[in-house]
Amino acid sequence: MVRLGLDVFLEKGYKQVEGLRVGLVTNMTGVNEMLQPSIDLFAEHPAMNLVALYAPEHGIRGDAKEGEKVSSSIDNVTGLPVYSLYGETRKPSAEMVENVDVLVFDLQDIGSRYYTYIYTMASVMEACKEYGKKLIVLDRPNPVSGVNIEGNLVEPDVRSFVGLLPIPNRHGMTVGELALLFQKEFAYFCDLSVIPMEGWKRRMYFDETNLYWVPPSPNTPTIDMAILYPGTCLIEGTNISEGRGTTKPFEWIGAPFIDGQKLAKVYNDKNIPGVLARPISFVPAYQKYEGEVCGGVQLHIENRDALHALQAGVTLVETIATAYPNQFQFTQNENGKYFFDLLAGTKRLRQYIAAGEAACYLEESQHELEAFQQTREKYLLYR
Repeated sequence: MVRLGLDVFLEKGYKQVEGLRVGLVTNMTGVNEMLQPSIDLFAEHPAMNLVALYAPEHGIRGDAKEGEKVSSSIDNVTGLPVYSLYGETRKPSAEMVENVDVLVFDLQDIGSRYYTYIYTMASVMEACKEYGKKLIVLDRPNPVSGVNIEGNLVEPDVRSFVGLLPIPNRHGMTVGELALLFQKEFAYFCDLSVIPMEGWKRRMYFDETNLYWVPPSPNTPTIDMAILYPGTCLIEGTNISEGRGTTKPFEWIGAPFIDGQKLAKVYNDKNIPGVLARPISFVPAYQKYEGEVCGGVQLHIENRDALHALQAGVTLVETIATAYPNQFQFTQNENGKYFFDLLAGTKRLRQYIAAGEAACYLEESQHELEAFQQTREKYLLYR
């Protein structure tokens, strides 16, 4: 039976904050094992003085789309100020923390480095260091287990809020473990305490815990999606739909110019371990190709323990790029940067895919993973 850091803290650790003014970094994923929001639990706790809330991407209640700026506001349930960490600033300012003594971080991560909540945590750590505040991280499961790691480390010239620090695409760590890593390896030297979970094992996927899955954002509905995400998130950096605006984001992949039957056959012939492609047709309700019929594939997980999600995603991108050289594109942002590079954490992968040599990237990244594996060992809380 898995007990969250939140439940352990409320039972045993709350005395750390008695007599202190508390700020809570959370959203709709901050719930206990009975789905009671941490906001309510903190606000109603007799020994807790909750004075402020802090919202990451998607807002305090999860109603903002990906990349949408979130404004600071007043929470209509508690009446507390909600300071946005995904609007005018991503690091709490001096004014945002002047009335708090300790910040508590309680957010559910998804297990891939593209997801911004872990960088919100890093920004909070930086603010706590700068303004002399204590930080308590309430640990939660890595939903795709804490065993496997995949990918390369982010290179300095392509760092962004979807790849801020040199960690791999699938990092295999909990938020509490990442906080310890950030503190010691990347100089986020704040006054940090981590409240570990009880009963969580590294081999566990989220659906092997006794916990309810609360989607951390509108496009993270299932555990299968989270398992594929280290690979299929790369599709966002292309003109191919990653399935946003459908019921299967990051599982349905396609575009109006793709023949799903042919793509599924070519992809399945590559025998990627643990995954099968099925031809589909879909119409996105928003984002890329809104209202247009897209041909493509759904990736079905055959064996999640055998699956290397990054290999599955990279191979799919390369297969589409090879089959549709005149239609497929890597997209650029308003600054002329390739978003694909920011997601990949390197410019090499885009170049390898263009040359039909993505296997070289996967081989090269193994050496980076070996070094990261040794580094992360020092910060693992669960064996």
